[in-house]
Amino acid sequence: MSMTAFNRRAFLGSAAALGAASLAAPGFAQQFDPYTGQPIYNGAADGATPDAGAVQYDSGANQRHNISSFRAQDWRPYFDNLTNGAILCDITSRAVHYWSEDESVYRVYPSSIPVSKDLTRLGRTEIIKKVEGPSWAPTPEMKARNPSWPDFVPPGPDNPLGTHALWLSWQYYRIHGTHDTRKIGRKSSNGCIGLYNEHIKELFGMANIGTQVLLI
Repeated sequence: MSMTAFNRRAFLGSAAALGAASLAAPGFAQQFDPYTGQPIYNGAADGATPDAGAVQYDSGANQRHNISSFRAQDWRPYFDNLTNGAILCDITSRAVHYWSEDESVYRVYPSSIPVSKDLTRLGRTEIIKKVEGPSWAPTPEMKARNPSWPDFVPPGPDNPLGTHALWLSWQYYRIHGTHDTRKIGRKSSNGCIGLYNEHIKELFGMANIGTQVLLI
């Protein structure tokens, strides 16, 4: 099966940054984003979108690179069938897999994942809504943690949901794009799964209302 559905140059660049991060000294990482080398101001990388949150770096954590576990998967261990297609979001490898109902299409994309375990939801859900050019508003919990965040961000280059978004049946949870490409391949969301804009556009075109989704 082909694994050509991701931007090779962008993905390898992200992987190289991850490799550099694993070699950074903890003191350095506390002052600079270990993935981008950009200065960190007030706990967030300069220029990060609101949904990016603070840069996540734990010197004691397993520094396994997601490129080492970014591989083709078979749908059968995860789904009973492919009715309406299926999406697997693998938090460990930070990858999103898609299979079409007739098995003629398989795609795998690098993704961002939630910044912490308490913001991570695992299990089965489905797509209930598709929005091109989504607007964004913080959840009540996000606003409580970050009072300075805007109440509403219209569609456009400053929107944390990027160009397209897939609503899941879980309240506030989405699979969406991002204009901040630094987020892909790392812990950088408040619960959602993020993709490069070109990838969410492709997935948006293939997925349907009712497409099965599993987060593991």
